[in-house]
Amino acid sequence: MHRRKVFPGQVQNPPSVSYHTAQLLILVDGNPYGSVLPVLCMFPTVLWNLSLISRRYPHLPCLQVGQEHKHTYLPLEVCNIVAGQRCIKKLTDTQTSTMIKATARSAPDREREINTLVRKADFNNDPYAQEFGIQINNQMTEIRGRVLPPPKIQYGGRQAIPNQGVWDMRGKQFHTGVEVRVWAIACFAPQKMSREDALRNFTQQLQRISLDAGMPIIGQPCFCKYAQGADQVEPMFRYLKTTFQGLQLVMVVLPGKTPVYAEVKRVGDTVLGMATQCVQAKNVNRTSPQTLSNLCLKINVKLGGVNNILVPSIRPKIFNEPVIFFGADVTHPPAGDSKKPSIAACVGSMDAHPSRYAAAVRVQQHRQEVINDLSSMVKELLMQFYKSTRFKPNRIVFYRDGVSEGQFLTVLNHELRAVRQACVELEPGYQPGITFIVVQKRHHTRLFCADKKEQIGRSGNIPAGTTVDVGICHPTEFDFYLCSHAGIQGTSRPSHYHVLWDDNGLSADELQQLTYQLCHTYVRCTRSVSIPAPAYYAHLVAFRARYHLVEKEHDSGEGSHHSGNSDDRAPSAMARAVLVHNDANKVMYFA
Repeated sequence: MHRRKVFPGQVQNPPSVSYHTAQLLILVDGNPYGSVLPVLCMFPTVLWNLSLISRRYPHLPCLQVGQEHKHTYLPLEVCNIVAGQRCIKKLTDTQTSTMIKATARSAPDREREINTLVRKADFNNDPYAQEFGIQINNQMTEIRGRVLPPPKIQYGGRQAIPNQGVWDMRGKQFHTGVEVRVWAIACFAPQKMSREDALRNFTQQLQRISLDAGMPIIGQPCFCKYAQGADQVEPMFRYLKTTFQGLQLVMVVLPGKTPVYAEVKRVGDTVLGMATQCVQAKNVNRTSPQTLSNLCLKINVKLGGVNNILVPSIRPKIFNEPVIFFGADVTHPPAGDSKKPSIAACVGSMDAHPSRYAAAVRVQQHRQEVINDLSSMVKELLMQFYKSTRFKPNRIVFYRDGVSEGQFLTVLNHELRAVRQACVELEPGYQPGITFIVVQKRHHTRLFCADKKEQIGRSGNIPAGTTVDVGICHPTEFDFYLCSHAGIQGTSRPSHYHVLWDDNGLSADELQQLTYQLCHTYVRCTRSVSIPAPAYYAHLVAFRARYHLVEKEHDSGEGSHHSGNSDDRAPSAMARAVLVHNDANKVMYFA
């Protein structure tokens, strides 16, 4: 961004927008007159040729440029945006969706584009490549992969067999369904957007679908009221909890993207320990069986139910002894934010299936990837596993998401030791076998079918379950690529698994099969997902904690600047903010 010619030079750093308008903004530093003056006074006095411009839009905010502590402000109307700059801030949902649609290419199209670019680059005639004696093959590397068989999924009395990473729940009921007897509706959408008859119809359709799924929602809601604004959430929820004994669920209707969502989750998850399920008004007004079925998948696990399990007979032999599956992830604030903390999350399985998971979450230093407090997090989850199953796990399988190759040694040295320390602190001499696996999605490897007959769907991707462990893998270390999901749009990106430590002596076949099966245990959909469920849940927990840190009416949780007082930024205050209520942590509140 640069100023017009009256301001020579160019603004180097991306500016932020002031909270106040030009009319109200007060300049203290950098004021040539040594007194406090509003922008409207300063600009016409010092820069006479801007007087008309700055008076035309006094209601607009200003851009804060230069160093933050110097308080240098410019009215928007005297600035131009230099074309062709890359936006490094977090995109909105609409922008992200538009970008994906614009850049998505089916696998055959992507393959053709890559081949064309390589031919145009003509690397073999590059003088630098010739100088070093480097020759580049213009053809893609051909490697042999194999497609793993999908696991059978056990529902209540019936089984489902996935086909290309997808299965149908119609005609099947949850493995363990919850009966919902006391529930409420809070509608934060305006009455003209979600009318009473639409709410009534939504309730009836949801009850019909939930009954078919084996999770009957019985009777009418005990409470159904309209509300407005995030400040009404906590008083309403407190009233519901004290008035209706045994309240199981609050359905919250939202008008769209709104600060109310963050407040609902903060109050429900951390303050009162109430199960909440949000639904957009557009989905209330136009119900579809698919949307309602997806809602039931989430509601059932939030109330302590089990949607489905892996058929025990097909599981790998590691299940013959008590085993716990961990997933861990660290989410960082978006680019451009230099203040918000990173959030570390760890989840652990709580049964033998594995289907139920508990979570531990911590805030830590801005953009730090290594999990500081992993030892106490693992200890928490191991104790919960013992309370839930009455067994101490003999084996630990740990999926760690979001670590780049350059951080492998650092993460292994710190986090593997932290897991070991947690075990020893629980009981001297307790040393379960640990398998530590890093899951990577951010890489540039793409796999294409050599035989067009094997392409799947309209996008022409490789089949779900395709695994590659030769040719493009490390010559000495234990790693493999697994594409566990069905590609719907664009070109599928296989996940790269790197085994950093393995006490359990798992063979490549066993670990690949285990990982693929865990990709089928994700509770929010009837599809195999791209990474194992525990790693996915850790990401959800960290993402949810970001909402728990949001300040009511000031912040969206999506990367806007922190605007509260300094007390709220204190590490102890943030640690308390992400602490989940005991009642919520007994179930999968993050689903």
